[in-house]
Amino acid sequence: MIFARKKRRIERLLVVEDEPLVAFDTEHFLTDAAFEVVATVDNVAQARALIQGGTPIHLVLADVRLADGSGMEVARAAQARGIPVLFVTGNLPPEAAALAHGFLPKPFSQRDLLAAIMAIDGQLGGNPPKRLPSGMQLFERA
Repeated sequence: MIFARKKRRIERLLVVEDEPLVAFDTEHFLTDAAFEVVATVDNVAQARALIQGGTPIHLVLADVRLADGSGMEVARAAQARGIPVLFVTGNLPPEAAALAHGFLPKPFSQRDLLAAIMAIDGQLGGNPPKRLPSGMQLFERA
């Protein structure tokens, strides 16, 4: 098939967001875009339990400020299991670059979220994107 769709490396996502409307919209958009949302959780404890429990996750979308702690803790748990992280937040600490593959600032459009996920997908496959969505930062990975 000449026009076959390229297989994505990222299919299963964990959404870590404590703003209910943002979490709801993100989950429904990703599901409509043919991703499997493993779970949408609003706190560090649940996110870490899923990550450490061995649930297959290809990417974690995490806010930094959460009700029970920091998304940085979630990113550390994901990094320990080799799971890439995309921070989606309005305030990114400087040390976050060492824990994540990228950053997408809030507020973001659905189109920018999809482009950010695909940028990380390309990076994981050795094909960094030529263009990033507005405000996105892609961090170098060793």
